[in-house]
Amino acid sequence: MMGYGNMWNTASFGGGALGAWMEMFFIPVMIWSVAWKGWALWKAAKADSKIWFVILLLVNTVGILDILYIFVLGKQKKASKKSK
Repeated sequence: MMGYGNMWNTASFGGGALGAWMEMFFIPVMIWSVAWKGWALWKAAKADSKIWFVILLLVNTVGILDILYIFVLGKQKKASKKSK
């Protein structure tokens, strides 16, 4: 019977070489995702965009939606505010 006490050892990722590879892959991906999500959430909050803040908070796309918001959608929002 397998317990749930120690889920972060390499055996939970399959053990051996596969477990080491998965650890080397997932930890950088998690750091990448958290960094982009933090920046995108900060920009959405600063722009007072509540809908985008909630979308960015709930949808995980490994940074893709966050990067799009930062470099494309956030700039469109600034341009529309300047024209008013």
